[in-house]
Amino acid sequence: MSATPQKNRASRRVLAAAAGLVTVGALVAAMPAGAHDRGHGHGGGHGHGHKPRTVDVQLLSFNDLHGNLEPPAGSAGNVSKTHPDGTVESIPAGGVEYLATSLRTARKGNPYSVTAAGGDMVGASPLLSGLFHDEPTIEALNKLDLDVTAVGNHEFDEGATELARLQNGGCHPVEGCYEEGKKFRGADFPYLAANVTKEKTGKPLLKPYTVWKKKGVKIGFIGVTLEGTPDIVTANGVKGLKFHDEVETINKYARELDRKGVKSIVALIHEGGAPASTSYNYDCDSPGAGDGISGPIVDIAKGITPKVDALVTGHTHQAYVCTVPDPSGKPRMVTSASSFGKLYTDTTLTYDRRTNDIVRTSVKSANHVVTRDQPKAPDMTRLIDRWNKLAAPIANKPQGWISADINGRGSTAPEKPLGNVIADAQLEGLAPADKGGAEVAFMNPGGIRADLVHKASGSEGDGVVTYGEAFTVQPFTNMMNVVDLTGAQLVTALQQQVSGPNEASPKILQVSRGLTYTLDLTKSGADRVVADTIKLNGEAIDPARTYRVAMNEFLAGGGDGFPALGQGTNKLVGASDLDLFNAYLAAHSTATAPLAPPATDRITVIQ
Repeated sequence: MSATPQKNRASRRVLAAAAGLVTVGALVAAMPAGAHDRGHGHGGGHGHGHKPRTVDVQLLSFNDLHGNLEPPAGSAGNVSKTHPDGTVESIPAGGVEYLATSLRTARKGNPYSVTAAGGDMVGASPLLSGLFHDEPTIEALNKLDLDVTAVGNHEFDEGATELARLQNGGCHPVEGCYEEGKKFRGADFPYLAANVTKEKTGKPLLKPYTVWKKKGVKIGFIGVTLEGTPDIVTANGVKGLKFHDEVETINKYARELDRKGVKSIVALIHEGGAPASTSYNYDCDSPGAGDGISGPIVDIAKGITPKVDALVTGHTHQAYVCTVPDPSGKPRMVTSASSFGKLYTDTTLTYDRRTNDIVRTSVKSANHVVTRDQPKAPDMTRLIDRWNKLAAPIANKPQGWISADINGRGSTAPEKPLGNVIADAQLEGLAPADKGGAEVAFMNPGGIRADLVHKASGSEGDGVVTYGEAFTVQPFTNMMNVVDLTGAQLVTALQQQVSGPNEASPKILQVSRGLTYTLDLTKSGADRVVADTIKLNGEAIDPARTYRVAMNEFLAGGGDGFPALGQGTNKLVGASDLDLFNAYLAAHSTATAPLAPPATDRITVIQ
């Protein structure tokens, strides 16, 4: 589930202006956890002449918001719940107006409550936030009373300088201030980046940890992003930075906190796992502790010092509440709250005032749905309305028409209908000789950030695809590249989808029409791509022949574990992926002849 990096958005603005768009510069829970009522008389000590030995600290957490201030549309905005009879219910969830209400309700009756996040608060954001370099999201998180977050890979989409601006404030260096008389004040919560250092000095880029204090209770938070961040972010985004091992870094700073007398520690880790079920209420401690979860977070959790009492994780956009054994064999809570603000996790940390430590045996945790049938938070509604007015001239411009939902992010299949549309758009736009002469196009699945939804998102009417909706699908505005690759390199690239760093969690490229092959998931490693079935326009791939291949600059740089794609030569830089996508929608749809979801018959999957 890695995601594509984001190009510096200044180039997008130039492109937008060139396209005749009005630029911004031209415009002057399910069950709320609070219902448990933890903390009454237990944490506060009302009516007693002495403080009780333990207090319950409420830890509220979420991850991978990605600037989704408005409820995410289509299937990307649903969470699954499995009922006792085995039936699965799909629940519409998310939207910062509801997330604010959920968190504020949960905090009631909990005198000791801290809110933390697991990274990717910004980046790959819908137009409402992305157009303004995610200032609206930072403003919303300030209003949500977020206490602390780790950085995720997407916090580096626009580089270290822009990340520092999100933390410290100040108007954008190119586009200035978006609202007259208002200066962006930055995040009033710390971004933690313990395992990110500056190459020149070796010093941490941002604070490695912070200590939350209330009435003598102290909890340390250490924040890290995944060590592999440079593999999934453009080179410009991580220029001058080094990313270190998550376990070694957390253990180092846990020792430092311990020496300072901070015995209660929570790690915020932007790396995650895959539960055996996608239902948010799945018990991943069945039959035994942590048995129902796999992926990188398992080994990380097993290596982190027992000094750390709980792990808040992210990155994989999955929902889980598991106990994974620490190095001493004791179970320790590891949680993740899906993505896009659809869930939040409520964890009880029982704090012993005598030892200043968490009583690990009493840690309890559960995920809760951010339902859309609760009242909206009025301050968030005002925030959304304010930024929507600024975005409207660009966001509401129609780009094309569709006859039904075309699923991308919401599709769990290797070949996604929207992936086919995007790859076809890239091939069509770059096939002319003067545009690069592309014969085939590849799109990375993590770069498809939403579905195209038939139902109207505003007043545009059902079936109309607006610029804002197209942007939400492809928010990175990556420039397209066309390169020479041999047939042998093409075959290797397809095998890299399911081998090497992608073996445990395959990344199946979306391919343009004409490319077909068989994916045999009963096999292992590179053998899962059946080499002799790979054909282009009905002809077997010739290992010695040179092919012209179109892909975004991220893939062309070998990103997402595709070093073979980074070996291309004779590069031609084309239009942006978003421009090609919008051009394709305009060319292939009208109000009376909308674009239908394409067949998914390019990759034959054997399960």
